[in-house]
Amino acid sequence: MAGAKETLAGFRAFLLRGNVVELAVAVVIGAAFTNIVNSVVEGIINPLVGAFGTQDLDAYQSCLRGPCEVNDAGQIVNGIPIRWGSVLSASLTFVITAAVVYFLMIMPLTRYMARRAAKAPAEQPPETEVQLLAEIRDELVAQRRAREAAVAVGPQRSVERDRE
Repeated sequence: MAGAKETLAGFRAFLLRGNVVELAVAVVIGAAFTNIVNSVVEGIINPLVGAFGTQDLDAYQSCLRGPCEVNDAGQIVNGIPIRWGSVLSASLTFVITAAVVYFLMIMPLTRYMARRAAKAPAEQPPETEVQLLAEIRDELVAQRRAREAAVAVGPQRSVERDRE
């Protein structure tokens, strides 16, 4: 039973780490943006393309060998088609998705982080090993000099007491 508790505790710690939670949020937001962008492409861009040809970009294709013949079910019977229309549609969807994510999420977050960093006090650079060793040396020298001064002063006081 203890092994199961440790496993669940480890899994909980893994899930609550910042990167995992941020990644999960990013996936959900990305899926939502993809749906929005797909709607924009299908509802606005494809009809604009349809003004010059067909509305469905997936219909654009070329044949490598021979004429491409399609049966009643829409399957290619003869020829080797290159479906560059679907590649163009997917590329367009990707570019629009990337632009939306960049301009609506990345840029504002970058600006916010820059303003926050400007308000934060400048951190001092960490000391190097050489600097730390020099500080330790200086402390040891100061302690040794203090001991030597105490030893040198100590006998003089006893001599002065003897004179009194």
